[in-house]
Amino acid sequence: MAESVPVCCPACRREHCFTPPTFPCACGAPLTLPVLPGCRPELLEHRTWQESWVTVRCPSCDRRDSWPAPELGCTCGAVVRLPVTPPPGLDCRDAGRAAGASTGSGRPPSPTSAVLRPAFRPVTIRTARDAVTAAAQYLKWLGFAGIRQSQDRSISGVDLRGPGIIAQVDPTTHPTGLRAIECLWLHGMGDSALGVFFSLAGYGRDARQRADDLLIPLFVMDLTGTPQPVNDPADELIRMGP
Repeated sequence: MAESVPVCCPACRREHCFTPPTFPCACGAPLTLPVLPGCRPELLEHRTWQESWVTVRCPSCDRRDSWPAPELGCTCGAVVRLPVTPPPGLDCRDAGRAAGASTGSGRPPSPTSAVLRPAFRPVTIRTARDAVTAAAQYLKWLGFAGIRQSQDRSISGVDLRGPGIIAQVDPTTHPTGLRAIECLWLHGMGDSALGVFFSLAGYGRDARQRADDLLIPLFVMDLTGTPQPVNDPADELIRMGP
């Protein structure tokens, strides 16, 4: 298992213990992203697909390949990107530029849970559809049955449905806003269902506050497809399940 590294959120200064994700290299060896010790994490306010990949050398076969950059969702609502040790010949800044020019298996938050579950198997996110698929897999992992994708999101206003549950997924590069949270809550009220939100770029401060008031679980997802809780309702959902 990869060793955890300490991470300090630059937004709220909260300390976290982060376990770097491990991916299967083409040679078959497990490749753990080498998070760079001592580098300050980058606060993500706007996400671009190109900058969300890093180039890493496999220590087993010496192959260089591109992988989703390691990210952490803080409980304050911020999302931070962690720098990795660059391949030989590149310094820390060069590695970031190489990742921006480039085109897995993570794990869910450490459970202090009343519900025992197997390890979550994430879906690597490369497209908006992948993000919806990853959210559906996570809801099933939490214990929700019958999760299905909505046929027409523009009409239904939600991406995923199941008995007693609806979910919306924001795959854009901007933080999710207040209106999206309130719309999900209204749909949930109309369907007598719990609304859950997933976002790739985090949440605006007012959106986060409104979700807390309405008890809407909020999750952020990195490109490994592993959601992380960012508020108390999300933590409670992980602990207790449906």
